[in-house]
Amino acid sequence: MQRFRTAVAVAVSVLTAVSVSACAGSASGGDVLTLYSAQPAAKAMVDGFTQETGIKVDIRSGSDSELANQIVQEGDASPADVFVTENSPAMNLVQSKGLFARVDDLTLSQVPERFVPGNREWVGFAARSTVLVYNTKALAPDQLPGSIVDLAQPRWKDKIGIAAAGADFQAIVSAVLAVEGEAVTQQWLDGLKANAKIYRTNNAVLTAVNAGEIQAGVIYHYYWYKDRAQAGAISANTELKFFSGKDAGAFVSTSGAGVLKSSAKQAQAQQLVRYLTGRNGQQILADSNALEYTVASGVPANPKLKPFTELDPPAVDLATLNGPMVVSMMQKAGLI
Repeated sequence: MQRFRTAVAVAVSVLTAVSVSACAGSASGGDVLTLYSAQPAAKAMVDGFTQETGIKVDIRSGSDSELANQIVQEGDASPADVFVTENSPAMNLVQSKGLFARVDDLTLSQVPERFVPGNREWVGFAARSTVLVYNTKALAPDQLPGSIVDLAQPRWKDKIGIAAAGADFQAIVSAVLAVEGEAVTQQWLDGLKANAKIYRTNNAVLTAVNAGEIQAGVIYHYYWYKDRAQAGAISANTELKFFSGKDAGAFVSTSGAGVLKSSAKQAQAQQLVRYLTGRNGQQILADSNALEYTVASGVPANPKLKPFTELDPPAVDLATLNGPMVVSMMQKAGLI
């Protein structure tokens, strides 16, 4: 009888210890979300999410196309719970394979319609404006092109720079395709092949414009603003042209966030996307040195930026931006 009581006491003790351990794990966010992230600006926002909720997040970083293609290859076996990108085409690739869960209604209510694709399977949480950076010693404002498609004209031969292989420029091409159609876009790309100098990154384009190596380049706004917020080492001789009239060159690219349908942690994953688009997450973005535009919950962007209300982007359904077609067209033109 004594041995029986002792055995029961030991069993109860073990069960109690397991229960306490489980509760402790839950309280400290023992369930870790896996985030595939191509958007560096998301890191500070994710840290804020963990601090607020106790849910830890394992961030696996890579480029837009690299991570999107990895998710497609992994399919339902992907360890990713949430995917975030710098640009929209990579989100559309994953969505086209039916791998996203629908974003919950509370999150959708935080995001203006322009930053929600028609399929409602992911949402925007940050944005960047296309700009033309130009060397003020080489060009006056009245010498700048009226449209981004004008850069295909012979007068821009050897005077323009692009980072053709980057996800940023390919997203801009996807906007030209959505606004101008396939024929005009292919002609534009052929013109860029004749005119443009190709650089590896947006910062390399900015550096070349600043040095007078080229007269102008197509980049996103925040590369210039980030350098100006520091010492201005690669932007001192430059200014920005924001295209207007809903030109394709005024395209505002959207960083997207979506929950993988295969995730076993749907509630927590949706919670993370909701945080990224919520007031606290957006405020972290606004206060950061990322200098990208906030898009949700009515949080104003960093005051150093040109006000978003002064931008004049074309109306483009984010779900229509076709990354694979853009790559094919750019390969046809010999740009990549």
